[in-house]
Amino acid sequence: MNLKALVSVTGKPGLFKLIGQQKNGFVLETLDAQKIKSVVNLTTTKLATLEDITIYGDEEDLKLTDIMERMKAKGDVPDSKSDGKTLREFFREVAPGHDEDRVYSSDIKKIVTWYGIVKELPLFDEEPSATTDNAE
Repeated sequence: MNLKALVSVTGKPGLFKLIGQQKNGFVLETLDAQKIKSVVNLTTTKLATLEDITIYGDEEDLKLTDIMERMKAKGDVPDSKSDGKTLREFFREVAPGHDEDRVYSSDIKKIVTWYGIVKELPLFDEEPSATTDNAE
């Protein structure tokens, strides 16, 4: 799974593809059919690539990419609109060892929603670049 170019933008729903950089910020493109491009200012907006996002763990933080790989292997992912209990039970399976006091139902819902977006993309089945594999 190669999610390096996908970012979450604070305050904006969904995910975006990072397609370029300008002097005042980054150029992003929506992942829907409309492919709307926008520039976000680095001084007022926070971006996080999906590969850099971690989830609170009991012992150590869990990488979002590892959780998504487990979701992909499991195959049967509940709808993001499912009740909190269903989502929490599912998350216990795909993210064992997550800190249940610090990972809220809203976080799980967001991850399941993101998974629904990225699983349809071609880069979901790509291998990550060698540079990220050698970092560990």
